[in-house]
Amino acid sequence: MRIILPLLAAVAAFSTPAVAERPRDQDRAFEATRDGRSMPLPMIERRVMPFMGGADYLGPEFDGRTYRLKFMRGGRVIWVDVDAATGRVVRRSGE
Repeated sequence: MRIILPLLAAVAAFSTPAVAERPRDQDRAFEATRDGRSMPLPMIERRVMPFMGGADYLGPEFDGRTYRLKFMRGGRVIWVDVDAATGRVVRRSGE
């Protein structure tokens, strides 16, 4: 029994398939900022927030080229897509 349990544990460890995780938004954003392909998120947020007229900011998403900022106003969700490299608003939806 002393030999079988460690042997089974070793077999289980080596037979488990490696699962490749997708990069998280914050990892992609960090790499893009580090590589000079994106402005830092706080800078993007400072540019957009003054134009949102009291809407509640719920948070960002990042796809590698575009930040998508999510806001809520009066029960409606508002998405603001911002070019990560330039900080220019490219689309607003939900208003």
